[in-house]
Amino acid sequence: MQRTKPLSIEEDLATSSGSGTSISSATCVRLYNAAGAATTVALSTSVGSSASYTFTLPANAVEFVEKSSTDILWAASASVKASKVGLTN
Repeated sequence: MQRTKPLSIEEDLATSSGSGTSISSATCVRLYNAAGAATTVALSTSVGSSASYTFTLPANAVEFVEKSSTDILWAASASVKASKVGLTN
């Protein structure tokens, strides 16, 4: 059974690449979409650059993202919450 180990305080994910964050230099991030609608999440290698990768996060869903510690995340909606986590078995 996989368990989630919180490593930071949950924060609102930014809504633009110019204010994107690495989520405390996380390599594993737990995302939660608190909205009743799907939204797009984007990942980039630096603040202010265009999205390198995107995916749709369904309404009321949780997803774990593995990334480099310097990669930044942002979302199209202010409803996405993010926290640095570790996963254990």
